[in-house]
Amino acid sequence: IVRPFHLAFPIYDIKLTIHWYQNTLGCKIGRQDKNWVDFNFFGHQLSGHLTTKNNHVIPKNIVDGKLIPIRHFGIILDTDEWEKLSNKLILKKMDFIINPNTRFKGEKGEQSTFFIKDPSGNILEFKSFKNDKMIFDN
Repeated sequence: IVRPFHLAFPIYDIKLTIHWYQNTLGCKIGRQDKNWVDFNFFGHQLSGHLTTKNNHVIPKNIVDGKLIPIRHFGIILDTDEWEKLSNKLILKKMDFIINPNTRFKGEKGEQSTFFIKDPSGNILEFKSFKNDKMIFDN
């Protein structure tokens, strides 16, 4: 059984962050304080911690011909959940960093993926594998 993970990440505006994670991704709020807020991120605990703005450039690597932001986090959804979320975000006219697509087609590790950015500039990836057994296969 997989246990929930915890990830703390920087945010610049608590109210805007709460609004975005609730209304864009459907996350429920957990505990909160004036300097931090917890979210239920698909069964995992994300903690947004208030900090000052940092306008650093996030380096990228080329993966399957696309420039992928190196610092990012996300979730692996089942195919139906991934399709529902990607369609919901398309309807909301989300400004995708990388549009919903399938990479490594016909290869080991075939996956559908997209990248978005939250209001504080954190990059999130949502993916779904054609076969979950391929998640850790070489």
